[in-house]
Amino acid sequence: MTDASAPTASALPDRAYLRELVRPWKLATFAGSLSVLIYGALVMNIGDWDVPVTLIMGVLTYVLAPWCVFLLHRAWKQRPRHWPWHVLLSLALAVFVVDTVYMAYSTAVGNPTDREFNFRASFPLFYLAGVLWSWRGTVRELWVRVRGALRPNA
Repeated sequence: MTDASAPTASALPDRAYLRELVRPWKLATFAGSLSVLIYGALVMNIGDWDVPVTLIMGVLTYVLAPWCVFLLHRAWKQRPRHWPWHVLLSLALAVFVVDTVYMAYSTAVGNPTDREFNFRASFPLFYLAGVLWSWRGTVRELWVRVRGALRPNA
Protein backbone atom coordinates (compact mmCIF):
# COMPACT_ATOMS: atom_id res chain seq x y z
CA MET A 1 0.00 0.00 0.00
CA THR A 2 1.54 3.27 -1.01
CA ASP A 3 1.29 6.38 1.13
CA ALA A 4 -0.42 8.35 -1.64
CA SER A 5 -3.25 5.84 -1.82
CA ALA A 6 -3.53 5.20 1.92
CA PRO A 7 -6.94 6.02 3.41
CA THR A 8 -7.39 8.80 5.93
CA ALA A 9 -7.29 8.16 9.68
CA SER A 10 -10.99 7.31 9.86
CA ALA A 11 -11.89 3.81 10.95
CA LEU A 12 -14.47 3.72 8.15
CA PRO A 13 -13.71 2.85 4.52
CA ASP A 14 -13.35 5.75 2.11
CA ARG A 15 -14.27 6.02 -1.58
CA ALA A 16 -10.79 4.96 -2.67
CA TYR A 17 -11.25 1.73 -0.72
CA LEU A 18 -14.58 1.07 -2.39
CA ARG A 19 -13.04 1.70 -5.83
CA GLU A 20 -10.35 -0.87 -5.03
CA LEU A 21 -13.03 -3.55 -4.73
CA VAL A 22 -13.68 -3.41 -8.47
CA ARG A 23 -10.10 -3.87 -9.67
CA PRO A 24 -10.18 -6.68 -12.24
CA TRP A 25 -7.48 -8.76 -10.56
CA LYS A 26 -9.31 -8.59 -7.22
CA LEU A 27 -12.62 -9.54 -8.78
CA ALA A 28 -10.93 -12.41 -10.65
CA THR A 29 -9.26 -13.80 -7.51
CA PHE A 30 -12.52 -13.40 -5.60
CA ALA A 31 -14.47 -15.22 -8.31
CA GLY A 32 -11.91 -18.02 -8.43
CA SER A 33 -11.82 -18.42 -4.67
CA LEU A 34 -15.58 -18.35 -4.38
CA SER A 35 -15.89 -20.92 -7.18
CA VAL A 36 -13.62 -23.32 -5.30
CA LEU A 37 -15.65 -22.84 -2.11
CA ILE A 38 -18.96 -23.33 -3.93
CA TYR A 39 -17.60 -26.49 -5.54
CA GLY A 40 -16.57 -27.73 -2.08
CA ALA A 41 -20.01 -26.93 -0.68
CA LEU A 42 -21.63 -28.95 -3.48
CA VAL A 43 -19.41 -32.04 -3.39
CA MET A 44 -18.08 -32.36 0.16
CA ASN A 45 -21.46 -33.14 1.76
CA ILE A 46 -20.65 -31.38 5.03
CA GLY A 47 -23.82 -30.49 6.96
CA ASP A 48 -22.91 -26.91 7.85
CA TRP A 49 -21.34 -25.99 4.50
CA ASP A 50 -23.75 -25.05 1.76
CA VAL A 51 -23.86 -22.60 -1.13
CA PRO A 52 -25.81 -19.77 0.57
CA VAL A 53 -23.50 -19.57 3.61
CA THR A 54 -20.53 -19.71 1.24
CA LEU A 55 -21.90 -16.77 -0.75
CA ILE A 56 -22.77 -14.70 2.33
CA MET A 57 -19.47 -15.25 4.12
CA GLY A 58 -17.49 -14.99 0.88
CA VAL A 59 -18.94 -11.64 -0.15
CA LEU A 60 -18.56 -10.22 3.35
CA THR A 61 -14.96 -11.41 3.45
CA TYR A 62 -14.21 -9.78 0.10
CA VAL A 63 -15.72 -6.49 1.20
CA LEU A 64 -14.50 -6.34 4.81
CA ALA A 65 -11.27 -8.35 5.17
CA PRO A 66 -8.97 -5.89 3.37
CA TRP A 67 -10.28 -3.07 5.55
CA CYS A 68 -9.75 -5.14 8.69
CA VAL A 69 -6.16 -5.83 7.64
CA PHE A 70 -5.66 -2.13 6.95
CA LEU A 71 -6.97 -1.21 10.42
CA LEU A 72 -4.54 -3.62 12.08
CA HIS A 73 -1.64 -2.46 9.92
CA ARG A 74 -2.30 1.20 10.64
CA ALA A 75 -2.77 0.57 14.37
CA TRP A 76 0.59 -1.23 14.45
CA LYS A 77 2.60 1.14 12.26
CA GLN A 78 1.02 4.58 12.72
CA ARG A 79 -0.64 4.40 16.14
CA PRO A 80 -3.43 6.85 15.30
CA ARG A 81 -5.43 8.38 18.08
CA HIS A 82 -7.78 5.72 19.49
CA TRP A 83 -5.80 2.95 17.77
CA PRO A 84 -7.09 0.27 20.18
CA TRP A 85 -10.59 0.94 18.83
CA HIS A 86 -9.29 0.25 15.32
CA VAL A 87 -7.92 -3.11 16.47
CA LEU A 88 -11.17 -3.91 18.25
CA LEU A 89 -13.23 -2.94 15.18
CA SER A 90 -11.07 -5.15 12.96
CA LEU A 91 -11.44 -8.14 15.28
CA ALA A 92 -15.17 -7.54 15.80
CA LEU A 93 -15.81 -7.44 12.05
CA ALA A 94 -13.79 -10.61 11.54
CA VAL A 95 -15.70 -12.44 14.29
CA PHE A 96 -18.97 -11.14 12.86
CA VAL A 97 -18.19 -12.58 9.42
CA VAL A 98 -16.65 -15.90 10.45
CA ASP A 99 -18.77 -16.73 13.49
CA THR A 100 -21.89 -14.60 13.94
CA VAL A 101 -22.99 -14.84 10.32
CA TYR A 102 -22.19 -18.55 10.26
CA MET A 103 -24.19 -19.27 13.42
CA ALA A 104 -27.11 -17.02 12.49
CA TYR A 105 -27.43 -18.59 9.05
CA SER A 106 -27.01 -22.17 10.29
CA THR A 107 -29.55 -21.63 13.05
CA ALA A 108 -32.05 -20.00 10.68
CA VAL A 109 -31.94 -22.86 8.15
CA GLY A 110 -31.47 -25.67 10.67
CA ASN A 111 -27.99 -26.74 9.60
CA PRO A 112 -25.84 -28.61 12.10
CA THR A 113 -22.88 -26.54 13.27
CA ASP A 114 -19.27 -27.14 14.13
CA ARG A 115 -18.58 -23.70 15.50
CA GLU A 116 -15.06 -24.33 16.77
CA PHE A 117 -13.85 -25.96 13.55
CA ASN A 118 -15.47 -23.26 11.43
CA PHE A 119 -13.85 -20.54 13.49
CA ARG A 120 -10.40 -22.16 13.42
CA ALA A 121 -10.59 -22.53 9.64
CA SER A 122 -12.35 -19.30 8.71
CA PHE A 123 -10.68 -16.75 10.99
CA PRO A 124 -7.15 -17.08 9.60
CA LEU A 125 -8.52 -17.38 6.04
CA PHE A 126 -10.42 -14.13 6.55
CA TYR A 127 -7.21 -12.25 7.37
CA LEU A 128 -5.20 -14.09 4.71
CA ALA A 129 -7.71 -13.00 2.08
CA GLY A 130 -7.57 -9.51 3.55
CA VAL A 131 -3.80 -9.41 3.11
CA LEU A 132 -4.12 -10.46 -0.53
CA TRP A 133 -6.87 -7.98 -1.36
CA SER A 134 -5.42 -5.10 0.66
CA TRP A 135 -2.86 -4.27 -2.03
CA ARG A 136 -3.84 -0.95 -3.59
CA GLY A 137 -2.52 -1.17 -7.07
CA THR A 138 -2.16 -3.35 -10.12
CA VAL A 139 -0.71 -6.83 -10.22
CA ARG A 140 2.22 -5.42 -12.17
CA GLU A 141 2.94 -2.87 -9.41
CA LEU A 142 2.75 -5.61 -6.81
CA TRP A 143 5.11 -7.81 -8.79
CA VAL A 144 7.65 -4.96 -9.12
CA ARG A 145 7.46 -4.33 -5.37
CA VAL A 146 7.88 -8.03 -4.50
CA ARG A 147 10.80 -8.46 -6.92
CA GLY A 148 12.48 -5.41 -5.44
CA ALA A 149 12.05 -6.74 -1.92
CA LEU A 150 13.45 -10.16 -2.86
CA ARG A 151 16.42 -8.84 -4.83
CA PRO A 152 19.60 -9.12 -2.78
CA ASN A 153 21.22 -5.81 -1.97
CA ALA A 154 24.35 -5.38 -4.02
